[in-house]
Order: sequence, then structure tokens, then C-alpha cells
Amino acid sequence: MPVIRTESLTIGYGETTIVDQLSIQIPEEKITTIIGANGCGKSTILKTVARIHSPKSGVAYLDGKAIHTEKTKDLAKKMAILPQTPEAPSGLTVYELVSYGRFPHQKGFGKLTADDHTIVERALDSTGLSEFRHRSIDALSGGQRQRVWIAMALAQETPLLILDEPTTYLDMAHQLEVLTLLKKLNEEDGRTIVMVLHDLNHAARFSHYLVALSEGQVVKAGDPEEVMTADVLRTVFQIEATIVEDPISGKPLCLSYELASERDELMVEKEAVLV
Repeated sequence: MPVIRTESLTIGYGETTIVDQLSIQIPEEKITTIIGANGCGKSTILKTVARIHSPKSGVAYLDGKAIHTEKTKDLAKKMAILPQTPEAPSGLTVYELVSYGRFPHQKGFGKLTADDHTIVERALDSTGLSEFRHRSIDALSGGQRQRVWIAMALAQETPLLILDEPTTYLDMAHQLEVLTLLKKLNEEDGRTIVMVLHDLNHAARFSHYLVALSEGQVVKAGDPEEVMTADVLRTVFQIEATIVEDPISGKPLCLSYELASERDELMVEKEAVLV
């Protein structure tokens, strides 16, 4: 059952159309990753689904309801969003930022209730941040900071998490830390996770479902074995890739690649030598 569905979604900025007549379905309680070259519309689609950006035409649905007609507070109880480069006000502690996730559920003057504090504590524990609760956000590493934002999204208590490049600017260990946490949230809590990643091997390893885009259009959607193929990567990225099985995950692994244009030139040179 799709949790997110779009029908003929057209998105753009000014006179420029980025995504044209897009119709996709995002499965429920799975991890879905959108892959594609820079400028193909990945982040634009997420922003539109998250109602940060309005479509030119078409409709995006969440649980069968049109997203752009829902009340903001109602939508915030269903969907939590982690943008590409989130910024927290200077001086905030970890606990203070995570508690902001309770805002959609607050009434009146917005004072945190005992239940709110319990939920914040649970979010801190789930992300391994309990010992940092009183530490300033400014004093944290990149990976720790990213976990704080995820904890805030967890405190929002939504069944759907949308993350735009959650591993950007993180080193290899911190990337795995964040992606392993997201996998845990999916497996243990049944949360639906939709994200954009640039690392194809991470996308294949940690996702149940991939959507490969090129120029705002879906080239291929399905499980990693269907999408992480040499043919699809050639179409999407203009590369010639060698795909093998990851010895750790059993998922497709892009072992090596080169620009398709370079491979074509090499073949022409070889043919010329043979002649």
C-alpha cells in the first residue's frame, strides 16, 4: 500500500519546469531512496511532497488525502522533515532542540507536558543522545548533530520521515551511523522513510525500494536489484558501471565505473587498432 502517491505532478521554478507529469508510489513501512544526477529533481520532489514547494499542477497524496489541502498542524502529525542543511539557533541544547518536535501536538501556550518530556526522553534514547541532553548543539560533531535532528523528528511521533541527503558532509563512519539508525527505526518502529542519497552503494544497501530519476522523469523504480543495474545507471548518470553483489549485505554494489563517453572513445580506439 503506498503511503505517498503523486498523480501527474509538475513542478518548477518560474518558467522552468524541473519535474513534468510525475506519477510515483512510495510503499508504506519501507525505506525508499531517490537517486539521480544533480539537478534531476530529487530534492524538488521531496520539498513538494513536504509542502515546502507548491506544484504547478498535479496532486501529491498522503494516506489518500491531498497534501496541499491538509491543515499544517495535521500534516505535521503525519510527516516529519529533515532538510538538506538544517540550522539550529545558536546556544540551544540537545534537549531543547529535540523538544521542538512536540510543537504540532501542543495546545494553548505550548508548555511541555509530562507526556511530552517522556517522548523527548525516548527520542534521545533511541538515537543514543541521552548523555548529551544538556550539551550545546554547537559543541557536537557533524554525526551527532545529524542524530539530534533525527531525534527531533522522532519526537514529532510521525509514521513518515522525509530526509533530504541526511549524510551530506559526514565522514564514512558517521554516514553509516546515521543510516544504521534509520534502518533501526524502520525495522523496530515500522516507520516509513523516504530520502535522497548520492551514494549509490548506501542507497542499495539500506533501502527496500529505489526510484531512479533523470530530468524529472522516473527511469526505473523497484527493489535495489531491479534498479542498480548497468543499463539503468548508464541512462541516469551516463556512466558505465560494474555491478557485483555486496559481500556484507547481499545487495547490488557498484564496484567501479567510468564515464560512458570515455568507454565509447576507448572502444573506437580499439576498433581502429584492430583495423
